[in-house]
Amino acid sequence: MNKNIFINKNEEYDMKITGMGYEGEGVGKINDFTVFVPGALLNEKVKVKVVKVNKNFAFAKLIDVIEASEHRTEPVCSIYKRCGGCQLQHYSYQAQLDFKKQRVKDCLERIGKLKVQESGEQLIDNLQDSGLILHDTIGMENPYRYRNKVQLPVGEQNGEVNIGFYAQRTHEIINMDTCNIQHEAADNILKLIKDWMRRYNIKSYNEQLHSGSIRHIMIRKAFKTNEVMVVIVSRSNELPHKKELIDMLLESKENIVSIIQNVNSKKTNVILGIECITLWGKDNISDYIGDFKFNISPLSFFQVNPVQTEVLYNKALEYASLTESETVFDAYCGTGTISLFLSQKAKKVYGIEIVPQAIENAKINANQNNINNAEFIVGESEKVIPELIKSGVKADVVVVDPPRKGCEKSLLEAIAQMAPERMVYVSCDPGTLARDLSILDELGYKATEVQPVDMFPQTAHVETVVQLTHKNADGFISVKMEYDESIDRLPNRVTYSKIQEYVESKYGFKVHTAYIAEVKRSLGLDMYEAPNKVEELKYPHQSAPAHKVEAIKDALKHFEVI
Repeated sequence: MNKNIFINKNEEYDMKITGMGYEGEGVGKINDFTVFVPGALLNEKVKVKVVKVNKNFAFAKLIDVIEASEHRTEPVCSIYKRCGGCQLQHYSYQAQLDFKKQRVKDCLERIGKLKVQESGEQLIDNLQDSGLILHDTIGMENPYRYRNKVQLPVGEQNGEVNIGFYAQRTHEIINMDTCNIQHEAADNILKLIKDWMRRYNIKSYNEQLHSGSIRHIMIRKAFKTNEVMVVIVSRSNELPHKKELIDMLLESKENIVSIIQNVNSKKTNVILGIECITLWGKDNISDYIGDFKFNISPLSFFQVNPVQTEVLYNKALEYASLTESETVFDAYCGTGTISLFLSQKAKKVYGIEIVPQAIENAKINANQNNINNAEFIVGESEKVIPELIKSGVKADVVVVDPPRKGCEKSLLEAIAQMAPERMVYVSCDPGTLARDLSILDELGYKATEVQPVDMFPQTAHVETVVQLTHKNADGFISVKMEYDESIDRLPNRVTYSKIQEYVESKYGFKVHTAYIAEVKRSLGLDMYEAPNKVEELKYPHQSAPAHKVEAIKDALKHFEVI
């Protein structure tokens, strides 16, 4: 045993669970050493066996629950403890929602260093000192059977066909007859496919030998139209007994409208290949999110929980606070689903996405829904946005929906340079969300409201929507400025931010860049080194107060501009 670590591998201990980890595992201490225990819940007393000891923490296996949490429930799934699909079936659903809210709060406070107020708490009178408002997680009325897509590997064990999820952290397939988070149509269809493989001796794929025929089964169901697509992923173009497969599937009571063979001949963990062969019926199925129709092919991305997706997108639309007069940039727009929702209330939407195929799908989605005020651009958002600004296009509102790694810092800086009035951040990872909100706070954007949404009940994942507004300190005026590359160039490399820092440090108050520009004009300085020009203000013009004019002049003298 390490003399600095008072815990031994393979020994059993009793311990109290005092917290929950980000993956839903219980967390507590043994001899002041942090231990993670999958399956244990907050406030439980448990018996565990230590299975791994690292320098600063350990992992343990749950042996027995000595004192159970009032929120502990019996999992509905018979293979829950072995399957890697769910992490929280042993936790009551309300407790899951509370856990996800707490997870978001912990990240915002610990990583983002942000002040958080929970909804329902008395708000601080001084809004500048108040924290962002964190709302309760929006859950589902029925937190089961919500997934519209089943995607399962096919294998063989002791001569029997196995179709199911992989066991946690392995490639061992746990055979299953039903899955309580997938749509019900999958249960019957998977049984028919197993019967077909047994009856006609169709071989499962062997990933070690790269042999056999059937690699994966994918089943998609449209919740609004009730259409079902069945996709058989095979190792080669050869698919024996295709007619018998089609006949057996069509005998089911499910509304199957599309049967497709997908060919993946590569030795890879990637599920789908490029080639799709329609064996029977249509090439795609149709479904709706809100009032918008989407065609879904085997290779299409489509949110797996359409019920909560609509909740998520409507919340993003609400936080955008659009009045049909705004230009909106939708960064990381994917196939344009959020863009279509925004188009309902925006004057113009520009969707930006680095994946060309996603942009093509976004254009198709907009066209089939008769959306004429959305334009889609291929490229990196942090590069496209400055180009749009140079061309005279500026956003009043920016929406970002980045992948799990969060936003590129250069994108956040480009957005802040443009200074839109509002931002909406849609996140699938509370950690990177907190990091980015901290950066945006430094760039002048205050997170005002945070709404967690439970897109994946029974799992530890949580989606979050955040509203941000541009900070307007006392004495600031609301202006719109055209972008110019020289906005931060003054003689001797003196930037507007340096002038602002000098004034705040010496005089204790802030000055807006518009005030700096106004003072420069009054002094007859070259205006190519200021914001290009101030547009007509929507509000009555407010001249800089005399004390701020003198402070700006002092800063200009200090930096030898005058």
